Amino acid sequence: MVATLQNKLDIALENVMIPLLGESAAAAGGKVEIAADSTPTLHLKLGFPVGRAAHSIASQIRSELSSVCDTDVEVELGWKVHAHSVQGKLRPIEGIKNIVAVSSAKGGVGKSTVAANLALALAAEGARVGMLDADIYGPSQPTMLGVAGEQPVSRDGKTFEPIQAHGLAMISIGCLIDTEQPTVWRGPMVTQALNQLLFQTNWPDLDYLFIDMPPGTGDIQLTLSQKVPVSGAVIVTTPQDIALLDAVRGLRMFEKVHIPVLGLIENMSSFACPGCGDVTPLFGVGGGVEVATRNDLRLLGQLPLDLRIREETDAGQPTVAADPSSPVAQSFTEVALALAAQLATRPIDYNHAFGSVKIEPV
Repeated sequence: MVATLQNKLDIALENVMIPLLGESAAAAGGKVEIAADSTPTLHLKLGFPVGRAAHSIASQIRSELSSVCDTDVEVELGWKVHAHSVQGKLRPIEGIKNIVAVSSAKGGVGKSTVAANLALALAAEGARVGMLDADIYGPSQPTMLGVAGEQPVSRDGKTFEPIQAHGLAMISIGCLIDTEQPTVWRGPMVTQALNQLLFQTNWPDLDYLFIDMPPGTGDIQLTLSQKVPVSGAVIVTTPQDIALLDAVRGLRMFEKVHIPVLGLIENMSSFACPGCGDVTPLFGVGGGVEVATRNDLRLLGQLPLDLRIREETDAGQPTVAADPSSPVAQSFTEVALALAAQLATRPIDYNHAFGSVKIEPV
């Protein structure tokens, strides 16, 4: 009887797909324990954080397993974030498992707002998360994360302690300069500033460090590809044609510098009228889906255009922190989990598990 049940469960594990991951329970390393006189239990450790989402994901897996093998199966989920491979011969920075670049080749698509909410969503799921605002000319993360006016402490006169914001460790040039004055710097000064912010900040141990990139494909992006060990990038766009053209250019840039693109995020996908509830695609329909399909990219999600998102980030309380149970916050969480799950399918940097050398700026 046990052998027959084991065979049925083994077949089920090959056919039941893990939500967000795109692979079977067997491929994800799931093992079923069958004890006498008890319900079989699937033990599964995922490579992305599922604190609050664990119950929902386990319920989906349990339902599928039970229907496929015609018996009740308990599901016990765990998770551990690994360090994943980076471009070229670069090595991950000590204590930082994964650096994720959030990019848009075009300004005005809501990239910084998306980056802040993605970081907060993964932190809410239990991950250790940091934020580096790499937009030297137009830093916005201090305002969005509610730490405008705060300055980082330097204990040795050489390095910075990151600022704490809603559970994130963050740093931005906007915390070091007068943001009302323009940053009139040439390219070399900008790249030097990025190096200092990244390598001279005393980051705590992090599962993910998000880098909020400036728009475009210039000096910061080139420095990122040459000196910063990036596990993956995501591209934020709106559905309109002009933004999608720039999104493709951004994709081609990452391809040239051998940084894997984890997927595309379509922001401001549609607007729901607060009065009548009618949904209007103000910037077009299906653009993100088409670009993702044409370029063999994963569409990580479609985020709404909602007045509350702007109001909350302007107030220093991004949606995921301000109202985590709201439908809009849930949309950000779903995208963040899809991003983390996509990264979890990338090759693991096994050398990092045995220690790494901290990279210092040249």
